[in-house]
Amino acid sequence: MIPAPSPSFRRIGPADPVSPVVVSVPHAGRDYPPAMQALLTVPVARLTALEDRHIDAVALGALGQETMLVAMRPRGWIDLNRSPLRDRDPQVDAGAELRIAGLSASDKVRSGIGLIPRRGGGAENMWRRKLTGAEVAERIDRDHAPYHAAVAAALAAAQARFGVAVLLDLHSMPPLVGLDPARIVLGDRYGRTAAGRLTDMVAAVVRNHGLPLAINHPYAGGHILSEHARPRANIHALQMEIDRSLYLDAALDRPGQGLDDMVALVRAVLDLMVDFALDGTRRIAAE
Repeated sequence: MIPAPSPSFRRIGPADPVSPVVVSVPHAGRDYPPAMQALLTVPVARLTALEDRHIDAVALGALGQETMLVAMRPRGWIDLNRSPLRDRDPQVDAGAELRIAGLSASDKVRSGIGLIPRRGGGAENMWRRKLTGAEVAERIDRDHAPYHAAVAAALAAAQARFGVAVLLDLHSMPPLVGLDPARIVLGDRYGRTAAGRLTDMVAAVVRNHGLPLAINHPYAGGHILSEHARPRANIHALQMEIDRSLYLDAALDRPGQGLDDMVALVRAVLDLMVDFALDGTRRIAAE
């Protein structure tokens, strides 16, 4: 008998929401399936650069009463922050040609980091062969679709109870270079996925922690924000990227001395998001 696949993500929190905030952690997975390892042209250890390395330690440390979704399967297996239609890469996915007919390749596909990443571990193509359409469809059905269904359900439940829901999509990034580089990047798809007041309030929290901040550059948010945010329906979503050197060791491999500080920052952001949501609820009730 073929063993059942391990869960592709964890859902943490009560069945019925007690907070209007939902946290998504889509790139923390480190569970590399044997079927993936057999197809790689590079060692698994070299794919850690594709991960938001140990950002789940920050997320779980900051977790209060929020509902949280944490990916277990790695980004190299399937990227939960990519579209299962537009971001399929014909160079690694034999079924992509049928799926994207009439659509131009996305910038993520052109960069080799589409739904199934092509580039990783220093290799221009990290796969020994092209994946079949059926193989990619199985990853979508078992891993990508259930994760997004869980995010949607959590947001719908929060919105139903509180009249508003807020999604924090939590990521980490390699250290940026340049003059006075940002250490935290917030993304709201250029104002399309969250109320401007919410973005401004979160930005103020980051600045109060003394960290250089950028908004929407170089990361404006991806498929998770565009798929789930509905500001006009009171479902807001922000992406937050944290410089890995702020919470990992010097090798950017294991949690380091800055972990507690980043846990405190994310907790402060979550508290602010709760206040934003409940303040809106109170104001509507008073009208």
